[in-house]
Amino acid sequence: MSDYKFMLESHLTAEQSRALAVVQRHAAAAGLSLFLTGGAMRDMLGGFPIRDLDFTVEANPLKLARAIDKSNDAKVIAEDDNRKSAELLFASGVTCSISMSRTEKFSKSGATPKVTPASIHDDLRGRDFTINSIGLSLNKASHGLLLDPTNGSADLERRELRAVSNYTLYDDPGRILRMFRLKARMNLTIGERTLAQYANVREAELETKIPSEVIHHELEQIGTEMNCGEVLEALEKEGLLKLFSPALTGAKLNLAGFSKLQKARQIVPFGMGFRADYYRLFLFFLMEKLSPKDKASLIKNCQLSKNDINNAAKLAPSAKKFEKALKAPKLKRPSLVYTTLSQAIGEEVLFVLARSTERLVLDRIKNYFQKYLLMAQEVTDAEVIAADEKLEIGTPKFTKAKAAMISKRLDARPKKPTPEEELPPTPSAPPILSRAGRPPGALNRQPSPTRAPIAKSAL
Repeated sequence: MSDYKFMLESHLTAEQSRALAVVQRHAAAAGLSLFLTGGAMRDMLGGFPIRDLDFTVEANPLKLARAIDKSNDAKVIAEDDNRKSAELLFASGVTCSISMSRTEKFSKSGATPKVTPASIHDDLRGRDFTINSIGLSLNKASHGLLLDPTNGSADLERRELRAVSNYTLYDDPGRILRMFRLKARMNLTIGERTLAQYANVREAELETKIPSEVIHHELEQIGTEMNCGEVLEALEKEGLLKLFSPALTGAKLNLAGFSKLQKARQIVPFGMGFRADYYRLFLFFLMEKLSPKDKASLIKNCQLSKNDINNAAKLAPSAKKFEKALKAPKLKRPSLVYTTLSQAIGEEVLFVLARSTERLVLDRIKNYFQKYLLMAQEVTDAEVIAADEKLEIGTPKFTKAKAAMISKRLDARPKKPTPEEELPPTPSAPPILSRAGRPPGALNRQPSPTRAPIAKSAL
């Protein structure tokens, strides 16, 4: 097994591993060369959790995506016919994109590029930043082979953000928004040549040519960032936040709210299957301090849908009802708290964790994330089968039996300490004394002589 293959397996959650296996199986059946690229490789090599799986094939991927959709392994939720890419959503909540390896040529800054099929190496050389231009072969003959034509892995080690070419930001000015998002997210420094290119782009006011659909997409990406408030603050300092709305500045930029949201998200353990609509949470805090006129400007500039706006507006009242249910006296046993929170809407849980002042509610949510989830993970399918061999994994009876076993584990009283554990601690050894009953060296210590006061006549 190659080092990179092992590294990938250790970074993926169980749900992501199953999603990757599904795409690999379908790609092999179609005879396609498959590579893991982009953000997934950047996050893995950078030491960050992998959020989304980005695949590239040396062919048209739309047929592959539709085949996966037809098999009910995942659902196609978006397609880009120009760039020949598709986005899929798995039942587990895992998202992935499948794209054609291609080159893009821009007739002018901000224009729709002309897309041409290309090899995987040409595709990687034509991307935006070197840290996004890394690939990993998932093919049988070369599984685990790293592809890094722009030396992006070295830039990750140096924590440097470097554009692939001298025209990266000119061709697509929307990349400057991505540049500062990645800088804030991964704590990177921007290379000197890339900074010079950025300065020239701003001097030419090319940021005004960023299409509204790109601004909308970037807003969605910011909304999923753990430190979304820090990203917004960085964009405000650069004068780029006005592209989303001129009102997002000063007190109307809800940095205090985003800070509380970040602290709430940090409590959630990674890889435990907790799902939430982070974009819905983000929109609520983004619009919380805006006037109706300011909101209208944001909606227009970012092409926000009515559904997104309505969902964000309904978050506070629905979270308040959940908070009331969570502090009910009947939730005395850990299993009842666990069941209530497991069935709750993820963004409502995080909203309450960020905004509630009820100590009982906060303690129950923290216990759920820090204790109950971990204890529930200890109950394995094999353990359930061992208790009743007639059960079959995936059946309703099996699910019910596993839930009962988890409840029993959560409600079990802690074991009493053994007699050995109850023994008092061994007293520390007394200090060593000399024959005179004083610590060693005390006989040799002389009191410090006091100085006689100086006569006034000597001054």
